[in-house]
Amino acid sequence: MNIFVANLSFKLENEELEALFAQHGAVSSAKIITDRDTGRSKGYGFVEMDDDAEGDQAIEALNGMLIQGRNIVVKKARPRESAGAGGGGGGGRRSYDSNRY
Repeated sequence: MNIFVANLSFKLENEELEALFAQHGAVSSAKIITDRDTGRSKGYGFVEMDDDAEGDQAIEALNGMLIQGRNIVVKKARPRESAGAGGGGGGGRRSYDSNRY
């Protein structure tokens, strides 16, 4: 089960996030998302737990819990939307067709 965790303290480390969830079952991975330019935490992350029942228990127990001065938000992660369909692009200037004028 992939779990979304938000409203994290910017000082929280991956290992601390993993330890928090490990109290409720086996954690396969825990990753706090960081800004690629600065390396600073964005205040949210993802935890992967193999057992769905343990994941549900962790969500129930940890959602709203005060961690490092912040009430964290914990819920099932939604599947990532594909990068295809959408965007549109274009935008910029149109090319000039000298034969048209």
